[in-house]
Amino acid sequence: MAQRNASELIAGFAVLVVAVGFLGYAMVHSGRTATSGYTLNAAFERIDGLNPGSDVRVAGVKVGRITNASIDPKSYQAQISFTVQDNIKLPTDSSAEITSDGLLGGKVLSLVPGGNDKMLGDGGRITITQSAASLEDLLGKFIFSVGDLSSNVQKSLRENQAPK
Repeated sequence: MAQRNASELIAGFAVLVVAVGFLGYAMVHSGRTATSGYTLNAAFERIDGLNPGSDVRVAGVKVGRITNASIDPKSYQAQISFTVQDNIKLPTDSSAEITSDGLLGGKVLSLVPGGNDKMLGDGGRITITQSAASLEDLLGKFIFSVGDLSSNVQKSLRENQAPK
C-alpha cells in the first residue's frame, strides 16, 4: 500500500513538472514579451476593444504595444499611450487609426507614417487619429438605409401607378 502511494505521488509530481514546463514554454513563446522602445500618445473619440497589451502596427507589422488607456476628464476623449520600437522613426504628421485584426479578431492600433522630415520623440503625440468603428452603429445605419430605400421604392411605385 505504501509503495502504491509513493508511485502515485511520483506520478503526480511528474505531471506537475510537465505542466509547469508547458506553462513556461507558452509564456516565453506567446509573443507577450515586453516591448522596449519610445512612448507616444494619441487621443480618440472611442477606442472600443483596444486595451493595454493590444498590438501597435505599421503596414501590418507589429512594432509596439498599447501600455495605457485612460479618459481625459476635460475632453472626455480616450487617451492612449503606446510604445514603438526604437528603430522605427515616425514623422510628426503620422496618423493613428483603430482597426480590427480580422473579422472576429481584436482591435489594433495602426500607424500610418507621414511625410514630414521632423520625427516624433519619446513622449510625442500623434494628433491625426481615427476612432474605432462601432459594429452596432454600422449595422444600424445599414438597416435604416435599407428601410429608407424600401420606402422610396414603394413611394415611386405608387406614384407611377397612379392614374394620370
